[in-house]
Amino acid sequence: MSKKRIFPNNVGRRSRIHAINGDYRYFRVEDEIAREQPVIEKLTKKLIYFQIVRFEDNDELEYRFTYYMLGLKPGAKGRWMFGQYSLLVPADILRQLLAEARKRKWEGI
Repeated sequence: MSKKRIFPNNVGRRSRIHAINGDYRYFRVEDEIAREQPVIEKLTKKLIYFQIVRFEDNDELEYRFTYYMLGLKPGAKGRWMFGQYSLLVPADILRQLLAEARKRKWEGI
C-alpha cells in the first residue's frame, strides 16, 4: 500500500498580514486550489496554492498566490513549510492581468 501525501489545508483558517504601516490585517481563507510542482533535478518539492481570502476589516475578497516547500533542515525535514512571501491581488487587477496574458497568447492561459 502506497503512502498518500497529505497537503496542508487552509480553508477556514484565520491569518494575518503585517501591513507596511505597521498594522495587522486579518483574513480567512475561503477556498484554495493546490498543485504539486514537478521536481526538477535535485530541487526541493513545492506546493503551489491559489487561494481566495476575505479580509475582516472591510469584507473584501482578494486572491493569493502562495506556496509550501518540503523542509530539508533539521527540525523541518519532511514537513511542509509555508512560504514566507505571498502575493495578494484584488479581483479586478487579476482579471486585467489574465486578460492581457490571453491577448498576448501566453501559453497555458
